[in-house]
Amino acid sequence: MENAAEYTRRLVKHGARAHKSLGQNFLISDEVIEHIISASTLQPDVPLVEIGPGLGVLTRVLAPQVEKMWAVELDDHKISILNKELKGHPIELIHQDALKLDLKDLWGEKMGYLIGNLPYYITSPLIMHFLEQEKQLRGMTIMVQKEVADRIAASPGSKTYGILSIAVQISARVTKVMDVLPSAFWPAPKVTSAVIRLDLCSYPGFDMNRKDFFRVVKAAFSQRRKTLGNSLAGGLGIKKDDVIERMQSVGISASRRAESLSIEEFQVLSKAFL
Repeated sequence: MENAAEYTRRLVKHGARAHKSLGQNFLISDEVIEHIISASTLQPDVPLVEIGPGLGVLTRVLAPQVEKMWAVELDDHKISILNKELKGHPIELIHQDALKLDLKDLWGEKMGYLIGNLPYYITSPLIMHFLEQEKQLRGMTIMVQKEVADRIAASPGSKTYGILSIAVQISARVTKVMDVLPSAFWPAPKVTSAVIRLDLCSYPGFDMNRKDFFRVVKAAFSQRRKTLGNSLAGGLGIKKDDVIERMQSVGISASRRAESLSIEEFQVLSKAFL
């Protein structure tokens, strides 16, 4: 089998192109491919879907390891390349926007696994779209911009901790696999990437309606430089005195800032504003 760089070079020589409008950068590092595979829960009988296969450099390595695989690609030119290069493999190519993909349509009531090099411009919406399909998904190994990976994995008290951190962590355990330098791609992007693994599971003790919970979380982070008392008053449209009284009732100081609260504390805080 050609290595990743040779495979990509051959296809580029025959007319394959990376479209900036679709956020395409082709992976050419065998080392990164090996890390993605070793970090993933791949079993022959577990359905697998790949998001954004591009030229199929990772797809061709994944396919022999599972009984059934789907690859979702929006670029029709890449679909024609994949049809040719992956002929004979048990792969179903889906020419579709991944944001419209319903995993239940692929494998029904089973629980599958997802791997993908996610386009930077729609990374967060894609992650949330698949986390919402938790009944059909065991986990994900995804490549994202390093800045986004750091936000997803952030702990309370850090500058990168925020709404995205909480939204992902109440649905999955986050593991940082590796940083990926621009040289691992062609063409090389201007930013460093990262591979993360998300194991879908309910956050221990989380028992709230998510809409109610995130109404308070979003209000808390609406003005990061302000104290919680001020942010919540403005974000929820409640008088500050009332906000302070409710916060005192659950033992959370109004002078704290949103990034200092753990998920458990946010749950306590949210219940005070039901």
